Amino acid sequence: MRVCGVDDAGRGPVIGPLVIAGILIDEKKVDELRLLGVKDSKMLLPQIRTRLSKEIHGVVDDYHIIELGARELDTIVNRAPKFQRLNLLEAKAMAQVIENLKPDVAYVDSSDTRTDRFKNNILDCLSYTPRIVSEHKADINFPVVSAASILAKVHRDGRIEEIKKHYGEVGSGYAHDPITVKFLRDYYTEHGDFPAIVRRSWKTLRNIVSDLAQTSLVH
Repeated sequence: MRVCGVDDAGRGPVIGPLVIAGILIDEKKVDELRLLGVKDSKMLLPQIRTRLSKEIHGVVDDYHIIELGARELDTIVNRAPKFQRLNLLEAKAMAQVIENLKPDVAYVDSSDTRTDRFKNNILDCLSYTPRIVSEHKADINFPVVSAASILAKVHRDGRIEEIKKHYGEVGSGYAHDPITVKFLRDYYTEHGDFPAIVRRSWKTLRNIVSDLAQTSLVH
């Protein structure tokens, strides 16, 4: 039995890509992932994630990673029906990963509140019909999804480091990060626009532009 786990990293940030990763492993080897100590990537320190990602590569039979950039995300958010948007995009991306790995069973971390709808959206994009287990907190409950979450997170972290080399300190890329907000404010103030790494459809940017406009009126 060929088992696959699929998860994402970077769904919420205003900076950087959304990454979807999947791993393929024989069902008999899943315990090897448990022995490595895989768990939801958010519960691990960065250096542990990096170490585990290398060890995961040595255990799994195959893996596949898809990266969706800011422009692609903006296109979907601006055009798709409100309640599908990112969920539908993720379902399609996860289907691409599953199509590439060809498992008998795929465990996915559902980003949709309705896990069956998410499963069916994935199945609609596949050329064959594996068994799909779509659950919330799958990255906690299934080692194959935990492993995928680690690969996705490490890949995205690598992209953020590349962004920092080019643009300087941008923080985590999340809108609640003061360093990220400062970078965006300073960049917009200097250039009159935001850089290509930014998701323009996120309301964070509209808030910054509005706030800067109000500040200039006051002064």
